Amino acid sequence: MQSDIGNPLSGRASHRSAFTLVELLVAIAIIGILLALLLPAVQQVRATARRTQCRNHLRQIGLAFHNHESQYGRFPSNGWGFLWVGDPDRGTDENQPGGWIYNLLPFVEQSALRDMGKGQTGTDRLAALGDLTEQPLPLFKCPARPAPQEGVHNPLLPPNNAEWRVIVARTDYAVNEGDFITDTLMGPSTLEEGDSGSYAWRDTTNATGICFQRSRVRFADIRDGASNTYLVGEKYVSRLHYQDEGDPGYDQSMYGGVDLDLNRWTIAPPEPDGEPVGIDAARQFGSAHPDGCHFVMCDGSVRQVSYSVDAEVHRSLGNRRDGLPLGGQP
Repeated sequence: MQSDIGNPLSGRASHRSAFTLVELLVAIAIIGILLALLLPAVQQVRATARRTQCRNHLRQIGLAFHNHESQYGRFPSNGWGFLWVGDPDRGTDENQPGGWIYNLLPFVEQSALRDMGKGQTGTDRLAALGDLTEQPLPLFKCPARPAPQEGVHNPLLPPNNAEWRVIVARTDYAVNEGDFITDTLMGPSTLEEGDSGSYAWRDTTNATGICFQRSRVRFADIRDGASNTYLVGEKYVSRLHYQDEGDPGYDQSMYGGVDLDLNRWTIAPPEPDGEPVGIDAARQFGSAHPDGCHFVMCDGSVRQVSYSVDAEVHRSLGNRRDGLPLGGQP
């Protein structure tokens, strides 16, 4: 057998089997440059995917509204007020204390949720409706918002007809109530009071949107055209309160009645999620997307609306009957 002893090529091959420090640093630098170039592209792909998924959610919600209107001759009511949860034994009209999401459940293949507590009474019913408030539905979650769908329920606002739960399912989408604030507040304190005929319901004749307290809006009532009227859009949420109940428009169950959690107005243009918190911010549409928020229109089409949209155009798109060209005068 031939020995390698004294063969100069053997030592040279062994010497070249490892990287030098300079070569290693150069390789790391090249990898770093490639990652820096690749990362924005990956982020852009992810943002596009989230935007597409969000649009699909709104498209499905719009279809559910259309199917509801086809079956009942009207869009869903938005319930009684923010201290109420949907009731499975009270139909779908103005006697239903639950809001638009609760009324749409059978039309998004969630009839089992809509029937939770049906036929039950007393503490069993309260417990069943409390369980309902905890049930998340991905359809009502925007994938661009880095907040869990389940969030802290404001302990100062326990529902009249359900057990209060610490964590409830929230929605990232809000129905269009228009450009007039009806200020309907919490509604009656009991079912009997609401049914009595003597309760002083707020006057909603000036409401200009699609869903509001005890609403019965039909396609025929959208006089400005279904393609020119918002139906449902993304809502502004304070980034400071993604994880807690500090935002008054993100602190209750999505199965409740008319509230800042469920409806927004077009009195101001949409805003990207930021730090402001309070009633004014909680009345606005908006989103976690960087360049605008999405709306499904009353004709079922989905549009992205820029945060820089003209304020008068945005206001007009929220009003189903102002009779004005977008952003214009009579």
